Amino acid sequence: MTFLEKTLRRRLTLLLFSLGIGLAACTGVPKTSAADRGLQIYFIDVEGGQSTLFVTPTGQSLMIDTGWPSYEEAGWPRNNTGEDADRIVATAKRAGLTKIDYVLLTHYHFDHSGGVAQLVEKIPVGTFVDHGPNTESKPGGATEKVWEAYQRVLGTGKYKHIGAHPGDVLPISGMKVTVISSDGNVIDHPLPQGGETNEYCKVPETKPVDRSENSRSLGVLIDFGKLRILDLGDLTWDKEMQIMCPLNRLGRIDILVVSHHGMIPSSSHALVDAIHPRVAIMDNGATKGGSPQVLDTVRQAPGLETLWQLHYSEPGGAEHNTAAEYIANIQSPEKGTDQANYLLVTGSPNGSFTVFNSRTSSTKAYAAH
Repeated sequence: MTFLEKTLRRRLTLLLFSLGIGLAACTGVPKTSAADRGLQIYFIDVEGGQSTLFVTPTGQSLMIDTGWPSYEEAGWPRNNTGEDADRIVATAKRAGLTKIDYVLLTHYHFDHSGGVAQLVEKIPVGTFVDHGPNTESKPGGATEKVWEAYQRVLGTGKYKHIGAHPGDVLPISGMKVTVISSDGNVIDHPLPQGGETNEYCKVPETKPVDRSENSRSLGVLIDFGKLRILDLGDLTWDKEMQIMCPLNRLGRIDILVVSHHGMIPSSSHALVDAIHPRVAIMDNGATKGGSPQVLDTVRQAPGLETLWQLHYSEPGGAEHNTAAEYIANIQSPEKGTDQANYLLVTGSPNGSFTVFNSRTSSTKAYAAH
């Protein structure tokens, strides 16, 4: 063997040895678990509707509701001529997604499920989750139109479908999604963190019983390690009482997505006070939701650290709204403008989390309990 051959062989041996050490080092160092990378929750401004995107550390995504259809169809005064589907897709791209794995429809009202047809034209969707058939079947009615449009989407055969029932756990990796309410029924047993007598059931409260799609909302509790997030859609107070009285079946919650955009038929003391939310997030619009009574109920809830709002509530005024730093979209001096600012929660399995306000580019941290 020549000197040159020996030299080349020695260098090759050293190279392979170094690569071997590198590989051993990579496999020998404990990998950061997927859960340690955090759960991201985007609260998208759909101006008084709902659209919330969850992205798990495993890369799976869950969208709760799709906002409104086109502004003209919705029949509600809007401040922007864009479509909610565009805002959702922009958020998905911001989160690094090329598809949405699961779209959960809480119920079939315009402001929650109206954007389905437009959404599937702009981004792939894997599976739809719902509470079952529409119950507001007035021919030509707004809700019936939403239901029919949704059925046409499902009828293409391109999407999987799950009909959810109370107690079900949805097959989403990276977080546990438990169905609390669906189609007018609620979970019939306490969860492991629940079961205590609810003292707030004694607070006198009388509200009209709701027989609309609101009372059939598909509500979920999301567990990410020690972090707990509750989203009951537009579930009304009578169904809240069934979940919470005489026993609190849920236990304490870290993040409450305020039901029904902060409208009076929801957010009973039996629910809001008993779950002791650390943070509440209200997806209200400037003139939709955010009623003074509910703003006060939530802000005064035991243990609450911060109420965040997607919009400044004009009915709430300065007396009832949360502090400006916790509002994503403030009143604009110019009518007809909406900045579509969002809120982003990043959660850790140890129970800590942060909330980022895109309007102020500031972040507030909440330590693990």
